[in-house]
Amino acid sequence: MTRPGGRSARVRDAVHDAVVDLLVIGEINAAIPKIAEKAGVNPTSVYRRWGSREQLLLDAAVTRLRATSPIPDTGSLREDLLGWAEGVERSMCDPRGQILLRALVATLGPEKEPLEHLRARGEDLQAALDRATARGEPAPSVEDVLDFVLAPLYLRVLFRRPVEPGTGALLVDRLLSSLPAGRGG
Repeated sequence: MTRPGGRSARVRDAVHDAVVDLLVIGEINAAIPKIAEKAGVNPTSVYRRWGSREQLLLDAAVTRLRATSPIPDTGSLREDLLGWAEGVERSMCDPRGQILLRALVATLGPEKEPLEHLRARGEDLQAALDRATARGEPAPSVEDVLDFVLAPLYLRVLFRRPVEPGTGALLVDRLLSSLPAGRGG
């Protein structure tokens, strides 16, 4: 059983920080040995935990997003989605978040399925939507949230367009107002 915190968390954080630091200085193709050296850990530890550079980038990106844009439980679907979207927006305004997203997209080809990490993020969204439904609020699908809110934020970063303050709120409101009657809040 893995303990929260402790050595394992310190290694994870050091490796995540190292990979982002290397990306920021232009080392977009840094191999695991270089990442491990920067993190002050043995490359074997990195290979054992992540297996590949691609999985490391994916884990760093998802871990960062879960930390910077958790999905709150405010008692209102609109407020939950606003809180989450604003966190994603902030992360996409941060140069470190931008470069991590760009590196992740550049690394993952169509044949690769980053399912484990992305599935966890989808489950976070689904839990918020399920809470809303349990409260009696109509809720969109996870796919609708991804299409209407997340994709536009990510595409702005990938195409090097600005993410203006309030974009997340605008996208959430657009999603909720565009749903057929009985589906959105």
